[in-house]
Amino acid sequence: MREPTFPLNPNPVPTLRFPRIVTLLVIAGALVPFSARWGRADTIFQRTPQGTEQILRRNTIVIKEDPNSIFYKHFELKERRVVMVRLEKGSFRVRVEKSNSAVREQIVANWKRFGHTAEVTDIDGNHKQLFSLYLDFYPPGGRGSLHYTIPPRTTLPVRFADGGMDEIDFSDIKLIEFQGFRMRIQLNSGASLDCEFRMPTDQPAEARFLGMTDAYPVDSEEVFDFFLPLEKLKEIKLGRERRRRRRR
Repeated sequence: MREPTFPLNPNPVPTLRFPRIVTLLVIAGALVPFSARWGRADTIFQRTPQGTEQILRRNTIVIKEDPNSIFYKHFELKERRVVMVRLEKGSFRVRVEKSNSAVREQIVANWKRFGHTAEVTDIDGNHKQLFSLYLDFYPPGGRGSLHYTIPPRTTLPVRFADGGMDEIDFSDIKLIEFQGFRMRIQLNSGASLDCEFRMPTDQPAEARFLGMTDAYPVDSEEVFDFFLPLEKLKEIKLGRERRRRRRR
């Protein structure tokens, strides 16, 4: 989810309408073992025309419900980030079965584990460990969302000196060193790239790196509790927490 929160922007998040069901075959094999680790978190049920209940979404954290919609957070496995979704009830009967606080804490812990982990350092030398890191875009210096024109992502848009452009997945990156919009990127493969950040819009925009800290509140209406604009960054080291766990 993006700034501002619900009271300021009634439609800040993706919307799903019944009875639409989207299946991502490319990650289907990972869904079962991934979900099994989480236990039973908030679950959304839908009553079918035949009068039976079926699970519409599991392993979520439901944040808000009104007569027309349900707002919930879940982990988008393909992009490895937490997203906020607005689910329109329509004419279908929907029921939410909420979990206790301990299960919700475990859900967030798993989101942090499976998302992109990074240590970010700002231009003043301050360090922050972030989980479920992603990149998003906002009006310069303001609070708001460019949701419909520039989607959030877990890739880094770059432009090379020869004019070539690319989107580098966070999972391929070891280190990003910033000098304004100029970047030196060290890849996990060992290669090093000199390039500049490519703003994926002609509109005035501010690029921000966002994520969860250790203090992220489980019931937050946001999917982050810390961010830094690109121009205030010195470096980002990706994957440090996961590499430490492998060495143990």
